[in-house]
Amino acid sequence: MTDKSPHLTVIEQDSVNMVQFSDRKILEELSIREIEDELFALVSSTPAIKLLLNFSNVEHLSSAALGMLINLQKEVKGAKGKLKLSNINPQIYEVFKITRLSKLFEIHEKSADAMSKF
Repeated sequence: MTDKSPHLTVIEQDSVNMVQFSDRKILEELSIREIEDELFALVSSTPAIKLLLNFSNVEHLSSAALGMLINLQKEVKGAKGKLKLSNINPQIYEVFKITRLSKLFEIHEKSADAMSKF
């Protein structure tokens, strides 16, 4: 099953919801809020969700987007689900390392690697 919105494409595969971002730059507050609403709705509608965020299209993330990811992680954990990230651009990954978010999130180089770890 595939769901598409202006910001996200969600593909359900082997009981994992893989989210592909449409935006190359996730910087604007309104876009971030819309993405957050869509992701939280997905989490609340799927018990014990297995969620994979694939960042292969994303070139820039704002600090507000990082905050949204932290909130999403808490929401997924509270719903007894699992969240994994994959395909993060090397410059963005540096930000995850500097802010120590690489310790908070389970990050995989490729989405196939992440899929096999659920």
